[in-house]
Amino acid sequence: MAATEVLLKAQPTPQSISADSLGAKEHRIPVNTGLYTSVGQATAGFRTAKYTPEEWHQNNYAKFYQSFSDRDNAERIQHESKKLANETLALTNRTQADVTKKLGERIHDINFWKYELQREINDVIAETDLLFQQKVRLEKALDATEIPMQIATDNLECRFRRQGPDMVKDNVEIQLLREVDLLKSVQDLLQRTIDQTKNQIRMNRDAKQNLELDWSDKLDAHNIDDKCGRLNNQSTDIEYHPNSAKFEDNSSTPETWAQFTHDNIVRAERERMASINLRSLIDNVLHDTSDDLREQCNSVNVAFAKRVEEMNDAKTKLENHLQKVLIEIGNQEKNIAMLKEAINEKEPPMQVSQTRLHHRTYRPGVELCRDPVQYRLVSEVGEITESIENLKSRLAEAENSLRQLEDTRMALEKEIAIKSNSLFIDREKCMTVRTRYPTVIKLSGYQ
Repeated sequence: MAATEVLLKAQPTPQSISADSLGAKEHRIPVNTGLYTSVGQATAGFRTAKYTPEEWHQNNYAKFYQSFSDRDNAERIQHESKKLANETLALTNRTQADVTKKLGERIHDINFWKYELQREINDVIAETDLLFQQKVRLEKALDATEIPMQIATDNLECRFRRQGPDMVKDNVEIQLLREVDLLKSVQDLLQRTIDQTKNQIRMNRDAKQNLELDWSDKLDAHNIDDKCGRLNNQSTDIEYHPNSAKFEDNSSTPETWAQFTHDNIVRAERERMASINLRSLIDNVLHDTSDDLREQCNSVNVAFAKRVEEMNDAKTKLENHLQKVLIEIGNQEKNIAMLKEAINEKEPPMQVSQTRLHHRTYRPGVELCRDPVQYRLVSEVGEITESIENLKSRLAEAENSLRQLEDTRMALEKEIAIKSNSLFIDREKCMTVRTRYPTVIKLSGYQ
C-alpha cells in the first residue's frame, strides 16, 4: 500500500517502454483435477463459483498490472498535455505577437496613405481656391467689357445723328465696328472660359470628395486596427465572436487596397494639373483680351482724333470761305447800288436829249433841218440808251452774282453747322464718353 502511495504522489518519470508495447499476459484457469477436486462429490454446488488461490493471485496481479499501466498512461498524458499546453501557449503568444506586429505594419501603411491623401487633399483645396480666384477674375473681366460695349454702341448711335454729307462711313466707324466685333468675341471667349472653369472646379471638388471619403475610411480603419493592436489577454472588452473567423466576400487584397488609393491620388493629381494648366490659360486669355481691347480702343481714339482734326480743318476753311463770301456779298451789294445809281443818273441826260429833240420837232418849215445838232442829239439818245442797257445788263449780272453768293453763303453756313454738329458728336459726345473706357487692370479682372 505504501509503494502504491509513493507511485501516486511522486513526480512521474517518462517510461522508456510504453505499457502498450508489453503485450497482454495470458491467464489460464486450471481445470478442477487433482486431490481436492469436487468432481462427483456432494459438495459440487459449493465449489462451482469459486476460484483457486492461484486464480486469486493471478487476478490480483492483473489488477496491479492494469493499475500500473493506467497510471503510467496517465502520467504520459499529463506530461504530453503540459508540453502541448506550453507549446500551444508559446505558439499562441508568437501568433498574437505576430498579429500585433502586422497590425502595427498595417497601421503604418494606413498612416502613409493617409498622409499622401491629406497632402493631395490640401493641394487640391489650394488649387481649387486659386482656380476660383481666376474664375472671379474672369467674371470681373466679363462684367468690365459691358462698359466698352455700351461706349462703342453709344458712339455708333450718336454718329448716326450726323447730317448730310458728314454721314460717311469713315475710318472712325470702321474702327468702332471692329471694336464691337472684338468685344463680342471677347465676351464669348470669356464666357466659354468661365464655363470651362466652373466644370474644372466641379471636377476638382469631386476628386477632393473621393480623396476625403478614402481618407475617412482609412481613419476608421486606423482607429479599428489601433484598437485591435491595443487588445491583449488582460483586456476587459474581449469576447467570443464565433462567426468572425472568415473572409468577407467584398474584401479587398493589399494590392487592390493600395491600388485604389493610388488611383484616387492619380486622378486627383490629373485634375490638379488640368486646373494648373487652365489657370495658366486664363492668365493668357485675360492678358491677350485686355491688350487687344486697349489696343483697339487706342485705334478708335486715334481715328476720332484724326477725324476731329480733319473736321476742324474743314470747318475752319469753310468759315474762311464764308468770311470771303460775306465780303463779296457786301462788295456786290455796293456794286449793285452803284449800278442802280448810275442808271438813275442817266435819266436826266436822257430827258434832256429827248426834250431837245422834242422841242426841235416844232421848228417851222425848212428850219426842220437834219443839222449836225439833230444828228448829235439822236446819237446822244442812242448812246445814253446803250449805256443804260449796258448798266442794266451789268446790274442783272451783279444781282445774279449776289444771289449766287447768298446761296453759297447759306450753303456754307449750313455746312459749317453740319460740321459743328459732327464735331460736337465726335468730340463732345463720343470722345468724352470714351474717357470712361476701363483700364487694362480692370479688363484683366483685378478690379
